[in-house]
Order: sequence, then structure tokens, then C-alpha cells
Amino acid sequence: MVDTSLEAADAGDSALPVPRTIALVGLMGAGKSCIGRLLAGALGLPFVDADKEIEAAAGCSVEDIFTAHGEAAFREGERRVIARLLTQPKIVLATGGGAFMDPATRKLIRKHTTSVWLRADVDLLLRRTARRDNRPLLKRGDPREILGRLISERHPVYAEADVTVDSVDGPPEATLARVVEGLHHFHDNAAADSVRSVAR
Repeated sequence: MVDTSLEAADAGDSALPVPRTIALVGLMGAGKSCIGRLLAGALGLPFVDADKEIEAAAGCSVEDIFTAHGEAAFREGERRVIARLLTQPKIVLATGGGAFMDPATRKLIRKHTTSVWLRADVDLLLRRTARRDNRPLLKRGDPREILGRLISERHPVYAEADVTVDSVDGPPEATLARVVEGLHHFHDNAAADSVRSVAR
């Protein structure tokens, strides 16, 4: 895993290797959709939001799926949609906050993508999620308490991602640059490991 807190780099660096789909993981409000769109534009790849694909397949919103069928049914549909998306040509994929927590979905992401965890603290997540009233999990109690609990539960699993980047409270381009730098480091290390393996 690469953990980067580096200063801004050239986010449009065309030398960035993209051998397969890039999947963004992390909690709601971490910036997966925003950064994903910017990253896709910088790399010349299509951007796909998994939640939007789930809504299109189900014909209703994520919130409605949670309300009518429960979280277990949503996760099952999410798993199927992500599995389908990962059979397509390379994309930048923003996953839902709980996707990487599902063992089967996590296995798919680890097998078929380079995963990037956008890490953010509770204050930043709270400010961002307060802007929209469509977060089913945050309607079950105090949002700060819920986000704090989710951080405790999910961060150790998100840490299994290939690259970890701190989402910053500022222009999204600053976080984008950190993602690009983290991907550079990850792929450079992977290439070096491959060379060492061949040389043995």
C-alpha cells in the first residue's frame, strides 16, 4: 500500500501508467465522485459512479432501495453492478461507502483494479455530507456519532486499498494531485517488484 500526503503534483501528467481500472473507495463525503471525475478527465478515461449505475439498474434511488428492501438487498445489487462494471474496458470507478466492506466486492476490486482510499476526518465528512439530504445511513441518528462509528469500523478495511490519499478541505485539484502522485508511486513500486522477480 502507498500512503501519500505529498504536495500537489501535475495532475494531468500523461506519463501516469494506467494498466487497469482505478477504483476509489472511502466514506461518504470523502470526495470519490468529485475526484473521480477530475481523475478520469486527466487520464482520458470514462468516469462511472457505482451508485448511479445501481439506481439506473433498479429504477429508483439508493435511498429508496434502502427503505424498501434494506441494506442487505442493496449490497447484493451493488455487488452485481460492480462485477459487471469491472468486466468493461478501463474506467475510473467511484464506489459507494460500503462497497469495499463487502468481502466479495472487495475481492473483485482487489483483483481487477488499482484501488485508492480517499481518507478524511470526521469534521470534513460532516461538513460535506450536511450539504445533501440523501444519505440513508446518516438518517438513523446523530450524523457525527454515526460517522465516527463508521470511521472506527471501516478505516481498517479501507486501509487494504493499494493507495491511501488524504482528502483535503480545499480545491479538489489539490486532492487530485495527491491521487496522481500516489498512483505514480504505486505503479513505480509494482514495476520495480516485477523486475526484481524476473531477475531472481
